[in-house]
Amino acid sequence: MRLLGDVLHDRGQPRHRRKNTPVFFIRDRLKLPDFIHSQKRIPGSGLRDADMQWNFWTVSPEFAHQVTYLMGDRGLPRSWREMPGFGSHALERINAAGERSWVKYHFTSNQGNKEMGGAEAELIAGADADYYRRDLHDAIEAGDFPSWDVHVTPMPHEEAKTYRFNLFDLTTVWPKADYPLIAVGTHALDRNPENFFVQIAFSPANTLPGISISPDKILVAPVFSYPDAQRYRIGSNSHEIPVCAQKTAVNSYR
Repeated sequence: MRLLGDVLHDRGQPRHRRKNTPVFFIRDRLKLPDFIHSQKRIPGSGLRDADMQWNFWTVSPEFAHQVTYLMGDRGLPRSWREMPGFGSHALERINAAGERSWVKYHFTSNQGNKEMGGAEAELIAGADADYYRRDLHDAIEAGDFPSWDVHVTPMPHEEAKTYRFNLFDLTTVWPKADYPLIAVGTHALDRNPENFFVQIAFSPANTLPGISISPDKILVAPVFSYPDAQRYRIGSNSHEIPVCAQKTAVNSYR
């Protein structure tokens, strides 16, 4: 079984990433280049090789959690509207009094979680490579606005030092029995973008007041690499493009 995004990628379409699992394959960013290369085409034939991918996965036990999600029933969402969302990374939250805690964000679909099988995904990918994007666009255009309830799982700052496993390991989840979900609001998509060709630049280095990063190694690395990638891809003024520009005061070293 493969993600529908993989099926579309094989057919010459760009891969669309949506984080619908609370974990990731690796806990150390240094493994990321090898992880990506294991799923690329091999130089001898220019073809994909499932053996190469699985060989890399099986020699790294930390992959097991994410691979179980990927190859299980949750690996192929029916649509972007009908799947959960996860921030996955732990973030540091600082309140007005300067008190610190750790927090993760969860997005629960109000459309429910629905999945499809691999055989059906193959048929859909062959018939409509824009299946996911079309479904979301058409639903919003029809006024059927998808929404997700937003929850947080706050944890006292000092508990991370003594908890029974590394809470900043992205291959693990925080037990809900210890850190239950607390509802904080609803996230809704009520209009479509006016121009899909506008350049946009994302970076986890851009944080809001009261939010900071955690020691999660998979988060710390892109805090440095993503801004460099955007400067290379768009230019040194990527943060000034209207769709990317902050609406509040900006503190910057530039």
